[in-house]
Amino acid sequence: MDSIEYAVVGAGLSGAATAWHLAARGHGVALLERTTPANDAGSSHGSARIFRYAYPEEFYTGLVQEAKAGWDELARLSGKQLITPTGAVDYGAIRQPERLAAVLAARGIDHELLTPAEAGRRWPQIAFDTPVLWHPDAGVIDAHESVAAMVDQAVVNGAALHTNWAVASVTGSAGAYVLASEDGRTLRAANVIVAAGGWLPRLLGSLALPSSFLAAMPPIEVRQEQAYHFPYVDGTDPSTWPTFIHKREGWQAYGLPGGRDAGYRGQKVAEYNGGKILPSAADQDGRISPDNRRRIIDYVAQYLPGLVPEPYAETTCLFTNTPTEDFILDRADGITILSPCSGHGAKFAPLIGQLAADLATGAGQGPDQFRLAAQAHGTAVAAH
Repeated sequence: MDSIEYAVVGAGLSGAATAWHLAARGHGVALLERTTPANDAGSSHGSARIFRYAYPEEFYTGLVQEAKAGWDELARLSGKQLITPTGAVDYGAIRQPERLAAVLAARGIDHELLTPAEAGRRWPQIAFDTPVLWHPDAGVIDAHESVAAMVDQAVVNGAALHTNWAVASVTGSAGAYVLASEDGRTLRAANVIVAAGGWLPRLLGSLALPSSFLAAMPPIEVRQEQAYHFPYVDGTDPSTWPTFIHKREGWQAYGLPGGRDAGYRGQKVAEYNGGKILPSAADQDGRISPDNRRRIIDYVAQYLPGLVPEPYAETTCLFTNTPTEDFILDRADGITILSPCSGHGAKFAPLIGQLAADLATGAGQGPDQFRLAAQAHGTAVAAH
């Protein structure tokens, strides 16, 4: 049986980032991926994820600032542009753009607070119903290329990538864990980092975790989200489209330039947490709800005059949510559980990998807000 110092389960954004940071520090690392990195069945595929600084609390905005340094380093090492600048607009009665502006001001981040009329003149392709926060340093993350870049850096630094290695269980105790795959292969590891995304709920009961640790785990909800690509109206310059988050009573929508996923000719639009709840990622079926499609088409017709209200492409993806939308980053003995989730984790990937590597090696504890104790006692910071 092969042995390794650190086994990382899952080669999505968070797992790839963790493997990169561990390997760069000189540790022996095996990165185990159930299929291939950034595959379509996970949460880290495609070319379009929002990078933004706007949060209602300084905690997350500060973490984005820290994460940006990691993105810059990864871009330097890979020679790739992983974040395309587009800027972002935030609006809607429950989005509270004034509150977001106050947070950005406190963190020294460039922004403007505009009236609906001012924003409408600047972006006539969007119909605004409240004041609008604009921050120009937001953009779009190419998730697939980011995973590839982090996996490459992990391998360059000595990590072993094992594809088609679906972990079924982790047994043993501190310092001597045995990972078994669904097809019977085994690997021994002194430490295990589980970054399984939407597969975490199904896998949790098969990990060598103390019952007290499992009891403190918040409920994890996996949703099959649905996203649609709408074509730009003739004469619209695609480069003028920002990312957007629009929240009003009973409705939360987001959109961003679809990039490579959409053939560079349309905007990706979705209802936040509008998909059905699944037991785990293993239960996804890729089916689009006709009711959800109709809601999005009606929304585009009313609020996005710069788009043709008929999608030319549609897809599903996974959100893995905690009740507070905070991340999970905690450790029991030699097993670290890592779930940067709730539909907003992608932008933090390089930093999450660093924090997970710190926790797994004992070099640091990570933010208290991500520990199970904080979430169990309701002291975590609500993310959105």
